[in-house]
Amino acid sequence: MAPSERRNVHLTLAINDYDHVRDLVDGKVPVEGIDLTCLRFDVEETFFRFAQFREWDVSEFSLAKYCSLRAGGDDSIAAIPVFPSRTFRHSAIFVRPDGPVDDPAALKGGRIGVPEWTQTATVYARGLLEHDHGVDVRGVSWFQGGTNEPGRIEGIALKLPEDISLTAVADRSLDDLLVAGELDALIAAHPPADFLNGSGKIVRMFSDVRAVEEDYFLRTGIFPIMHVVALRRAVLDEHPWVAMNLVTAFTEAKRRSVERALDTNAPRYPVPWGPDSARRAQEIVGDDLWPYGIEANRVTLDAFLGFAHEQGACARRLAVEDLFPPQVAATFRV
Repeated sequence: MAPSERRNVHLTLAINDYDHVRDLVDGKVPVEGIDLTCLRFDVEETFFRFAQFREWDVSEFSLAKYCSLRAGGDDSIAAIPVFPSRTFRHSAIFVRPDGPVDDPAALKGGRIGVPEWTQTATVYARGLLEHDHGVDVRGVSWFQGGTNEPGRIEGIALKLPEDISLTAVADRSLDDLLVAGELDALIAAHPPADFLNGSGKIVRMFSDVRAVEEDYFLRTGIFPIMHVVALRRAVLDEHPWVAMNLVTAFTEAKRRSVERALDTNAPRYPVPWGPDSARRAQEIVGDDLWPYGIEANRVTLDAFLGFAHEQGACARRLAVEDLFPPQVAATFRV
């Protein structure tokens, strides 16, 4: 084929509507050699459809679900070190106001609800409860169900160790169970309804959650990664160069987004003191507010893999190098 007749590879991408991917999704940042058809869904729909049916070529995907698949020998998808969602998860632990507010150690031997065992937020939260506060995962009675709607199920097949107690609840929401006193706590990325509606029936376990999360980062170096970008293995096998080209484009889109967040001349977001908050965050996490790549995230990824294996979310202890194809493991230098 003559050079003038060459065509880009066409790929479909499903991802949430984040500012730090918007320039890529809108085509302002091109991906060398690739034409993208971009689909925007909420993350729950994206994860479910990609996990179950692999409906598109490239997808935002749960870090925990990805690691669970990899640890179980499923290599039908491969991640690149692009992390569209990351957030500290002390804020994802909820209790009643008469419960163990600011006393996480009181959850030892308790009853805790989770929407899915392999929801990434719950892996991090269980890890910090165990390692920082002595709440042994194997000493807790766990209950799995929908946070605000009954009937949620695990997104991927799961076989937990026999010494972990996990009971599926099909007919009631975890919000209802916590309010009724049948749970001592609830861990969920999506907050329970009785927290969001201001009823006062549910509060965060940590009353000054920002201070606790900042201290956690300064002590551990862990900035929790929630989601990765994953490719169907068949795409990577046919076009091994697409992985690094996607990393390059995602990185440039993110760089532009951080630049906007720091702009004090004409603030880009309708958030009072937004640029000042971004600069304060830089003082804590570093100049790169949202690092991509392997080495910049090794501490976080290694900690997560340890938590996931301890909790039975991963059948074997993965190494960070097990997560990504070799094409993205190193970069050239001039």
